Amino acid sequence: MVVDTLTRTLAALSDPTRRAILAQLKNGPATVNDLVQPFSVSQQAISKHLGYLAKAKLIRKTKEGRQSICELNPLPLRELEGWVMEYREFWEGAINRLDEFLKENKEVRNNGRSK
Repeated sequence: MVVDTLTRTLAALSDPTRRAILAQLKNGPATVNDLVQPFSVSQQAISKHLGYLAKAKLIRKTKEGRQSICELNPLPLRELEGWVMEYREFWEGAINRLDEFLKENKEVRNNGRSK
């Protein structure tokens, strides 16, 4: 089964722990040990989340000696942003059209009352 980037990104972002890890990484690269600190789960659990994020290409992992360094890869998030922006433009257009309709309707009703 072929899974596109957007699907992998959304699946990875569906977990609050993974979103929290990404929030940490937006401040810069961090070791796995650094990423484990704020959570009350095992290093193995965080490593599993990091593997999921790496598979979705939301992070890059490199080795420096015995430590794994993780850093945010913003490219999949930019793709997601582009997809969301298409829908934002749609809804903004629909809301603007509704606003114009309501204004016109109000003017018609007000003109009918003044006569």
